[in-house]
Amino acid sequence: MTDQGDPLARIAAALERMAPPPRPETDWLAFPAYVWTGSFARPVERLEAPRLDMLRGIDAQKERVAENVLRLAQGHAAHDMLLWGARGMGKSALMRASILAAQKAHPGQIALVQAGTDALEGISSLFTELGRVERNFLVYIDDLGFAEGDSVGPRHLRSWLEGGVEARPGNVRLAVTSNRRAIVPRHSAEQDDPLNPRDAVDDNLALADRFGLSLGFHSCSQDDYLAIIAAYCDEFGLAFVEGNALEWSRRRGARSGRTAWQYVNELAGRAGRLI
Repeated sequence: MTDQGDPLARIAAALERMAPPPRPETDWLAFPAYVWTGSFARPVERLEAPRLDMLRGIDAQKERVAENVLRLAQGHAAHDMLLWGARGMGKSALMRASILAAQKAHPGQIALVQAGTDALEGISSLFTELGRVERNFLVYIDDLGFAEGDSVGPRHLRSWLEGGVEARPGNVRLAVTSNRRAIVPRHSAEQDDPLNPRDAVDDNLALADRFGLSLGFHSCSQDDYLAIIAAYCDEFGLAFVEGNALEWSRRRGARSGRTAWQYVNELAGRAGRLI
């Protein structure tokens, strides 16, 4: 019979094979951006974003977000941010562009950490790590929304924003984009007390009110839509016809920054260009 070796050694080897690989160490000082998976961070070597001056039709929002991110990069008091409203109006692009501008003004002082909505359970661990680093961070959650009946997610978010045991450290601020200001659904049927039908709505809005900076983004006008296209075309040396641009938006049933960018991408393709 073939000797199978020490049974304890075989068991130890089997357990070692079953064990998850060691968590990779993150160099939180080396990269401009990271993606948080829920258990570890994946570095992003290059942050892609348009220049702030290329973002049109959102001038008031752009000024306030860029200023707030710059304060964070400088280590000054800064707000947690909620950007809410119409799809495709530049909420995500503005966040990335503001970080990129702050990094150029203050190299190495700030990084963006994007966390997917499926990685929220690990946010507290992320905060613990970031709190030990001599650098400022903007933790960014894109398109956040909680399902009806989800009380745990909103409760965690409140705790992160205001003083709970899991609150984010002083060198970290949260930035969230959402299609609705209240983040969580608001329906007349959602009443904690039927004698006070506004209670549930007020509680949902109280979550949004915990963000020091809350900015709405609304569908753009025809003039804004054309101005967005003109800015991109000037940047890339492309020509466009207004009537053709408007027909593009009509076929898609929307005027937005995203629709404008898709049209510019179409123009570049027609011209044999890559942008």
